[in-house]
Amino acid sequence: MKSLLIILISSLSISLNVNAQGCVAIRSVGGLCTMDHGDQSDTSAKKWLLNVNNRYFNSYKHFVGEVEQKQRVDGGTQVINHAYTMDIAFTRILTNRWSLSFDLPIVSNTRSSLYEHGGKERHTTASFGLGDVRLTGYYWLLDPAKNHKGNVQVGMGLKLATGDYKYQDRFYTTTPGTTIVGPVDQSIQLGDGGTGFTTEVNAYYNITHKINLYANFYYLINPREQNGVSTARGGTPSAAAIANGSDVMSVPDQLMLRGGANFIIDKFTLSAGLRNECLPVHDLIGGSNGFRRPGYIISGEPGVTYAFKKINVYAFVPIAITRNRTQSMPDKIKTEQTGVYSQGDAAFADYAVNIGFSLRF
Repeated sequence: MKSLLIILISSLSISLNVNAQGCVAIRSVGGLCTMDHGDQSDTSAKKWLLNVNNRYFNSYKHFVGEVEQKQRVDGGTQVINHAYTMDIAFTRILTNRWSLSFDLPIVSNTRSSLYEHGGKERHTTASFGLGDVRLTGYYWLLDPAKNHKGNVQVGMGLKLATGDYKYQDRFYTTTPGTTIVGPVDQSIQLGDGGTGFTTEVNAYYNITHKINLYANFYYLINPREQNGVSTARGGTPSAAAIANGSDVMSVPDQLMLRGGANFIIDKFTLSAGLRNECLPVHDLIGGSNGFRRPGYIISGEPGVTYAFKKINVYAFVPIAITRNRTQSMPDKIKTEQTGVYSQGDAAFADYAVNIGFSLRF
């Protein structure tokens, strides 16, 4: 049973690396959602758990709603984002029911496009540095020492605005050889500029010693409406952007749902599940105005984990099934102002790669 639970937790360890595959800027907010509780019945043995997850994706396919804009790739006008995040999560197991986790993300992004650089030549902007860190407390609703069949864990945390949400780079203009400095696109900013509150629910159920189920829920509440960063990339916002509120970046909420099954084969665990990452149109608390690319991506999520004595290594590859760029608040305002339906686009990836390890010490 101990080995089963350790493998199960490793398969769940990447579930909060929420970082949507494209211009829908759902940022990485943690390496662990569930703690290693395989031997937490011994409350005198306080332990540490380290999880390091590496996530990468390349987004270039544009969608309006669920409709892919294939002409963007065919015409060479697509935006191409390369996004990499290394999440380093330290967890202190306090008792068999309480744990504290601190997550530190290191982010490296690039974005190439035509429209941001005068429209005639493709150029690249980039960002690198610390993302938004997160501190979370977790509690098992049932005593793990007495409930080996299944359990539910709840978590509440604080997401701090440690990532640079005003990161700047050079943009080319319509004048050949001339550049200006301005904030990079929202999708590759290191942070969102808001102090947020996180809520989590994580559950597992062991059907047999070889088969178990898992489920995860995560929601980030960002009360701040806008962070004051211009979307004009160093230029002057247009009158239309000012009128519909898309001239300033918003600070959106985030949602993640995940569930599936694990199949144990000796030291290997094969995982199969579904994952839904969402940036909602409306926030739970505070206003929802400002520029954002709301939407969601539903992915099939196969994975494999290998368990050593104290180290587990894993690889998970969410593969996109449904991609939907929904109508934003500026889209809605523009529709009301002009009488013509408006809905922006966003670029998504076909898949993401998560590779990492967890270490108990």
